[in-house]
Amino acid sequence: MTELLEAVAGELIAGAQQRSFHAVSTDTRALGAGSAFFALKGEKFDAHAFLSVAAQAGAEVLVIDTVPEGEDFQAEEYQGVSVVLVKDVLGALQDFAAWYRRSLDIIVVGITGSNGKTSTKDFTRDVLSQSYRVSATHGNFNNHIGLPLSILRTEPQHQVCIWEMGMNHPGEIAPLCEIARPDYGIITNIGTAHIEYMGSRDAIASEKGELARALPAKGALFVPESCDYKGEFEKWTPAKVVSIGGESSRVRAECREQGEGVSRFTLVAEGQESVKVELPVMGQHMIENALLAVALGVELGMDLEKIRKGLENSELTSGRLRAFSSHGVSVLDDTYNANLESVRAGLKTLSEVGAQRGGGKSGRTLAVLGRLAELGEHTDSSHLAIGELAAGLGVSLLSVGDEAKLISEGARQHGGEAEHASSIESAVQWLSEYYKSGDTVLFKGSRAAGIERVMNQVFPG
Repeated sequence: MTELLEAVAGELIAGAQQRSFHAVSTDTRALGAGSAFFALKGEKFDAHAFLSVAAQAGAEVLVIDTVPEGEDFQAEEYQGVSVVLVKDVLGALQDFAAWYRRSLDIIVVGITGSNGKTSTKDFTRDVLSQSYRVSATHGNFNNHIGLPLSILRTEPQHQVCIWEMGMNHPGEIAPLCEIARPDYGIITNIGTAHIEYMGSRDAIASEKGELARALPAKGALFVPESCDYKGEFEKWTPAKVVSIGGESSRVRAECREQGEGVSRFTLVAEGQESVKVELPVMGQHMIENALLAVALGVELGMDLEKIRKGLENSELTSGRLRAFSSHGVSVLDDTYNANLESVRAGLKTLSEVGAQRGGGKSGRTLAVLGRLAELGEHTDSSHLAIGELAAGLGVSLLSVGDEAKLISEGARQHGGEAEHASSIESAVQWLSEYYKSGDTVLFKGSRAAGIERVMNQVFPG
């Protein structure tokens, strides 16, 4: 409790200073006994309205920046609870996380990029867990609130922490780096996600590049050889830069092939005997994400046999190109989210898998796509470009929702087969009548598009 007061420059206004807690929460629904509850405020909520709920749920400490009118912290429901008043609860949460990070003797890996962060985090966690006790970002806790919570969930026995760093506006990555103090960094790619707020890919690269700038000279930054901003990162970081996936890269995948729900390749790393890997997910982009995890493992002295075991037993967060069968159809569930680059990758994977599954003779490939978000002035051109790519790959399309209509129009403009459904319900009806056994169907769209609802109704898996 004393450390909390000092770290957040707080004032104890009720309860005992000797109070102890062993967890931190910002959500009364997930609050356990012995926790410190940070009462955050948002545009549409104020957790100060739930202080008594938090106390009754077992909170030992309440961190607030406003004393609600009429609130009596001497009342019976607050007995045994300490209340700390701070200038700003969010700032206090970040300050406390930064203080706690400084107390930990751990290796910290920061991961950012336009897409692939979570899959790369999952691969990295499962690879490093073969040799280390690892803590990693849970779900998508990767922003100015989620990262501090991820840090505060780290336990003293952990040896390596892997934390995602997300952003959608300028100036968000640097503060996360200040809190996390990464030793190693991974930048998965630079795409167009959030370009509505960032303005250009150059601006996105500079923002993601804050991770590169934050690394120590003794650390390392891992990037794909194909990243066109690799040279900029090399200028910005004092750490060494390790590229993966190129023909002459220290870490690369050879003899690649896609199977039913898997990617197979030969893993090559300089100085070690190569091994064959069967990755439990499809997609060339997933192989690239896995190679980033491999390169870090190699940097930390791991042998390829342990790395192979970690990759082959990796468990990816739900909705990341999960493959399953339903009604004789091979379903590719990539519904977690979408941006231009990840949709392109998904369509290419669909084309490869469909060709292998049908042998080019039977079975159709269909992509059920929803709109892309946060593209600003690039919205129309991006949706049209997706349709054009699908047509070029010979993939049929079903666009869902009025904002996605240009996807199917783009396909038809280039000779592709495409349909449009204005609603989830009409998409379900059309797809239910369209599909045949032997087809391969990809589902993808931004979270707000709700494409998983179409998938779950037609192909419960």
